[in-house]
Amino acid sequence: MARPKITVVGAGNVGGAVAQRLAEQNCYDVALVDVVDGIPQGKALDLMQAGPVCGYDTRVVGSTGYEETAGSALVVITSGVPRKPGMSRDQLLETNAGIVRSVVQEVTSRSPQATLLIVTNPLDVMTYVAHKASRFPKNRILGMAGVLDSARLRAFIAMELNVSVRDVQAMVLGGHGDSMVPLLRYTTVAGRPISECLSKERLEALVKRTRDGGAEIVTLLKTGSAFYAPSACAVEMVEAILKDQKRILPCAALCEGEYGIHGLFVGVPARLGAGGVEAIVQYDLTSDERAALAASAAEVRDLCTAVDRILKK
Repeated sequence: MARPKITVVGAGNVGGAVAQRLAEQNCYDVALVDVVDGIPQGKALDLMQAGPVCGYDTRVVGSTGYEETAGSALVVITSGVPRKPGMSRDQLLETNAGIVRSVVQEVTSRSPQATLLIVTNPLDVMTYVAHKASRFPKNRILGMAGVLDSARLRAFIAMELNVSVRDVQAMVLGGHGDSMVPLLRYTTVAGRPISECLSKERLEALVKRTRDGGAEIVTLLKTGSAFYAPSACAVEMVEAILKDQKRILPCAALCEGEYGIHGLFVGVPARLGAGGVEAIVQYDLTSDERAALAASAAEVRDLCTAVDRILKK
């Protein structure tokens, strides 16, 4: 039986790491695409040559075109540019929205049954752009952010308590970073509520560090941004879908009334399986949590309004 094909668009640090992690699963074929000639081809060849040592038979091809992507089961889109000094929010939106729209048009024309996983920032609005460009049903478009914020919070809690990350469970909703909404009432350590393990002050400090998690890494690296954790989170979502795992993971999904949100891609818990986003899972939120999620959704709506205006120019 043929292996499912996964396309990764964008062969930078995140895209390259996604391709590596997928290759090492040894159950997919991978197409790596980038506009810079030589980069996707070189990384694909490097990954093929690692196969004999790592024990995988994954076929990895690199290309600057989209012919090799035809028939993909899932497409991970990481392409875009980071915000540069002097660049306005609208300039970043215009640039990345244009890139995402173009990529989506290329991949969907060749893989009309694919599921699209968006990693490009600003995440929620880029997932919205992909939805508009593809006209795919809502279950086949989602964005990666909540898994990353949840992973960061789990890592910081495990480091603080000197316990295994496997025993820490957390759920983070809303937008990525500043507008994230951690559900601390549902955060546990081996089933024990986090409020019994950490003081309110220490927990608030860890939440703040999670909000600033990406910026902390950018400051340390000086050039570039995080890619190990983002790529791992993207692959966890890919695995949940293509292996029909029915995982409940936080992701940017289209809400149509859930949590009181209408017509927006916002970070919410979703059951991921063979049907893509098979259901949005509704947690019982406090009034403060609902207000925070509504504020996060309002920020997303403002960005979507701005990108609509930009793309109509």
